[in-house]
Amino acid sequence: MTKTSIQKEDIERLKASRHHDPGTVLGKHTLGGKVIVRSLLPHAREACIAGLQEPMTRMPGTDIFEYQDTQDTVADRYCITWKDPQGREYQHYEPYCFPPQISDFDLHLFNEGRHQLCYEFLGAQLRTITGVAGVLFATWAPNAERVSVIGDFNHWDGRCHPMRVRGSSGVWELFIPGLTAGMNYKFEIRAKDSGNIRVKADPYGRRFELRPATASIITAASDYHWQDTDWLTARAQRNSLHAPLSVYELHPGSWRRGPDGKFLNFRELAAQLVPYVQELGFTHIELMPISEHPLDASWGYQTTGFYAVSSRFGSPDDFRYFVDQCHQHGIGIILDWVAGHFPRDEHALARYDGTPLYEHADPRRGEHRDWGTLIFNYSRNEVRNFLIANALYWIREFHLDGLRVDAVASMLYLDYSRLPGEWLPNVHGGNENLEAIDFLRSMNEQVLSQYPGVLTIAEESTAWPQVTRPPWLGGLGFSMKWNMGWMHDTLSYFSKDPIHRHYHHDNLTFGLLYAFHENFVLPFSHDEVVHGKGSLINKMPGDDWQRFANLRLLYTFMFTYPGKKLLFMGSEFGQWREWDHDRGLDWYLAGQAGHGQISSLVTELNRLYSSHPELYYHDFEQDGFEWIDCHDASQSVLSYLRKHADSFLVIVVNFTPVPRHNYRLGVPRSGYYKELLNSDSTYFGGSNLGNANGVQAELLSWMGRPYSIKLDLPPLAGLILTCQI
Repeated sequence: MTKTSIQKEDIERLKASRHHDPGTVLGKHTLGGKVIVRSLLPHAREACIAGLQEPMTRMPGTDIFEYQDTQDTVADRYCITWKDPQGREYQHYEPYCFPPQISDFDLHLFNEGRHQLCYEFLGAQLRTITGVAGVLFATWAPNAERVSVIGDFNHWDGRCHPMRVRGSSGVWELFIPGLTAGMNYKFEIRAKDSGNIRVKADPYGRRFELRPATASIITAASDYHWQDTDWLTARAQRNSLHAPLSVYELHPGSWRRGPDGKFLNFRELAAQLVPYVQELGFTHIELMPISEHPLDASWGYQTTGFYAVSSRFGSPDDFRYFVDQCHQHGIGIILDWVAGHFPRDEHALARYDGTPLYEHADPRRGEHRDWGTLIFNYSRNEVRNFLIANALYWIREFHLDGLRVDAVASMLYLDYSRLPGEWLPNVHGGNENLEAIDFLRSMNEQVLSQYPGVLTIAEESTAWPQVTRPPWLGGLGFSMKWNMGWMHDTLSYFSKDPIHRHYHHDNLTFGLLYAFHENFVLPFSHDEVVHGKGSLINKMPGDDWQRFANLRLLYTFMFTYPGKKLLFMGSEFGQWREWDHDRGLDWYLAGQAGHGQISSLVTELNRLYSSHPELYYHDFEQDGFEWIDCHDASQSVLSYLRKHADSFLVIVVNFTPVPRHNYRLGVPRSGYYKELLNSDSTYFGGSNLGNANGVQAELLSWMGRPYSIKLDLPPLAGLILTCQI
């Protein structure tokens, strides 16, 4: 209870729904020896305080009902009983008899951009205060004149529950008793400068209605019982840079559809996907964005609900179950995380409080022309806090094993995809986005320091230096980076007719000049099988036999080349059709000749890769790779060693359909060189040309090495051999 006088201007602001602190008028107060109780009831015909006989009086020309008494007969937490014009009776606790709940320290940390758990007080939080259950709502809108909570519970009427602003923090809050999980809500925001009213979904909302509806949904804290303790313990002790990483990239809405064509929820997906990925031997699944987004065709990259699992795929606990199942079966989960831009949808972040709040005001900084989206203003503490806390939220709440950060290049460069005059330089006159650089460094430092074993992976397509080096060395601090250069060069080479490949030999060898400058992932991702680019197998030249052989060779080359691995769904069985987000994969192909053998090869490559440290331990170090011969352009043959400690594997790849008989190769030591894999094996759909399981080394110096072996190189195929002494 407070001692206060009410001014006429306060009443007028409440009448006009423009008051920034309605609690100074509403609720229980004392004035001149009287107890005064006021309640805002726009839909009431009459009202009284529960337990008292005397009715409340409507203040003339307002929706405010008032009760006065010289004695304090009203409890600090009291209920209002009221009737609507139809005579229906309602009762609820008065929201404005509850004091502010968010601590000044929480607000201070948030305004400084340092509150790692800001999502625990912003948004909609189920709370019980002095024995009264309800929901604490809070949102950041510093340039608003008034913010109200609207929803199912108040007829979506912004007059009913205006919020109070917390000083200069820009945070508005209100505890509304009696609300429960499952109710829909939004924030109604009146702009201070224009008076325009916007209806916004909650930036920190945990659940949303199924598109095209856009309301946020009050969500209870999860009571999911995790069973992945062993996985998390092992993850924290694992050196991920020296461990195998073979990623199956997945769009959960189009991997497989239900019989009715609808999306599978995450529990249904787990039942089918986990054993499938486990059988193929991938170590991780990378999910394309699953946070809430309004447009299916955006594939999730135009996020509106950064803290919500998309309702397309079920509940947050459905996703927890999915991750838990993956972990229990030895599969890690990486999430595609979008922190570079957001869409213009009216219900979301754009001009959230009537001003450019999350975005830059100047379109030369604030708009992404390619995608028609808006760019985050990383110079604002609260925006950085929103994003960094979001990264930590997904890892903490859902036990994720990594974040793949989308479109990092567009974040780093102020002139990204812009012509002269369309961008603004930084304070030093350069094109580097200094605020984005600081944000990425801070995000990486906090994620990697708090969650040992978790990965952050950059999709960065330029030559920006030291993306995967720590900030204290001048780097951005990512664990790994996609090797877009290797991917483009390799696919360009494989698209050439083999008769012309010797002219493009450098496409395959050039990458080793920079392969160890960063911690690279070799990606054949969704971006390479859409928009008319064709599927991987359709990129291959020749007839069907040659296309399958080329695809087997491509995968063999990829799995033996330095770098971690990533393959998009459908590529593991050679789907002919381009990826289409509106339908499931062509699963009927998986059992057909050729396609099933591609799956068998991928399975065997994953098995060899994960069981042979030579193929993964030194992925990011020169010590793990050595050319045998990189100069045989005339025959389009490459040979090299993958090494670990005192052991090594010999890899020979023939990029033409011409068998090479008696091909002599220098090797480091004597012994029997056993074939571990021949991609031309009939088991994989090939012609079965090979070396009868292996060859014996001869004491004949070749290629500067003391020993040599003579091999029959199958057409469009790769060999992996190990030396048995």
